[in-house]
Amino acid sequence: MSCPRCGFQHNCICSLEPHLQCPAHFVLLTHPRELNKDTNTGKLLVNSLPHCRVDVWQRTEPPAYLLAQLRDPCYQANLVFPSDEQYPSIELPQAQADQPTPLFIILDATWQEAKKMVRKSPWLSDLPRLALTPQQASNYALRRNQQDGNLCTCEVGIALLTQLQFTTEAAQLHQYFTAFIDTFHADKSGHKKTY
Repeated sequence: MSCPRCGFQHNCICSLEPHLQCPAHFVLLTHPRELNKDTNTGKLLVNSLPHCRVDVWQRTEPPAYLLAQLRDPCYQANLVFPSDEQYPSIELPQAQADQPTPLFIILDATWQEAKKMVRKSPWLSDLPRLALTPQQASNYALRRNQQDGNLCTCEVGIALLTQLQFTTEAAQLHQYFTAFIDTFHADKSGHKKTY
């Protein structure tokens, strides 16, 4: 039987799960097709970050709670998505005591689905865009046809923590992500690993 938290059957990695501290809020706007994929790394962020949740994207029904957060002056929302001429990228806001809480909306989907989600959700188009420039190539190789320069959901979280200057937390999350990647194939083939 698979662990209900990490999803692994033979190699539970829950003991490796970090408990991170970061005041920023993270919303994984998740495409319905991602919800039950065992290759999804968004769950690593949800398990590790205190203010991280999943909202399921629906084309005709935006998540009501997220829409309310976007209107709330206590939050400064940013869509983590590549910029273009129409939607230039903003600088990452530095957290300050008297400023609104940063709210990062991460599209948890394949690259093709993410582009479609933005195109079909006018309420996302109004948000400032935060484009990440990866410092290194993605280490995610659990799916085919990955485009160069793209990061998986957990790697986006690691990059955000790094840019927010939560470097210790970013390193801890990177270790957890690496354990997930290293364990995945062994677990699927029924092999026990030792840590």
